[in-house]
Amino acid sequence: MAEMSIFEDEAFSVDSLLVVINEEHEVPGQIAASGLFTEEGSTTVTQQVEKDGDVLELVAAVPRGAPGQVVIGPKRQQIPFNCVHLPETFSILADEIQGIRATGSRTELQGVQDVVNARLRKTRLQLDITHEYQRIGSIKGKILNKDGAVLVDLFQTFGIKQQRLPMEFGSVDVSVRAAVALDMQEDALGNVTSTGAIAWCGKNFWSKLISDASVKEPYLAWEAASALRGDRRMAFEFGGVLWTRYRGKLNGVPFVGDDEAYLTAVGVPDLYKTVFAPANYMETVNTLGVPYYSKLERMQFDKGVAGEAQSNPLHLCTRPRVNILLQG
Repeated sequence: MAEMSIFEDEAFSVDSLLVVINEEHEVPGQIAASGLFTEEGSTTVTQQVEKDGDVLELVAAVPRGAPGQVVIGPKRQQIPFNCVHLPETFSILADEIQGIRATGSRTELQGVQDVVNARLRKTRLQLDITHEYQRIGSIKGKILNKDGAVLVDLFQTFGIKQQRLPMEFGSVDVSVRAAVALDMQEDALGNVTSTGAIAWCGKNFWSKLISDASVKEPYLAWEAASALRGDRRMAFEFGGVLWTRYRGKLNGVPFVGDDEAYLTAVGVPDLYKTVFAPANYMETVNTLGVPYYSKLERMQFDKGVAGEAQSNPLHLCTRPRVNILLQG
């Protein structure tokens, strides 16, 4: 019969639990699954983003020997961003493992590992949902906490305003408005080019889009028309944009407003970044951060073990004006 001493096994060390909680899981979010954000680890909890105020100018032609144009040094500013600390706690009581026995080839250790892994799967899922919420927040320009408080306001930090575009469904051809949105995005990118664009659409926006007279026929003629008729929420390309019905929500509240869509750029290096800071454990000081951490410790009087899972991300769009708010 399993006893509390089983948690002294190396299988429940920080290193071993890191492997368990960082194993590949089914990705629950559309933004995460799209690969839009590139991920990397950091040894610090504060990340510095350099705001470059360079303005490129044409060089005037002058006679040989005349003074040349003065090149002004770059007006750069380093902006600090703190990684967000996302801890979760759980407990596994002695009563939960006291009935686990070795049966056949199944050992007591394996049985206890199943209990621990089940708890870690739940914490991992909740952290994944939080990551998705913060990624879409980065695209929208404001990363919010669970209670709605603003954690990071990218527009305020960069001193800029969000670009908006009314789609005017029913009165203006969608391809025309899409072209305007893409031009706005291109201007925001400056001399950097993208390889495409994705619009993440809310529920009502999506319905207006696919029923618009200028879209309806191309939509039905899309090469995956048979699949589209089965699920009218599948992505399709029109006017140079991949239109995608975004379905992320929690407790009935959508991550993208029902009457909105957000146009994002694809293929721009370092446009969307996720940086993970190390956990606040002695074992992880000055190490490269990983997406998820977990640790166990014994409770007083050996009544069970207390557990923690945490993630320390910073989800960031480095050019917030690139994301165009499309209003339906």
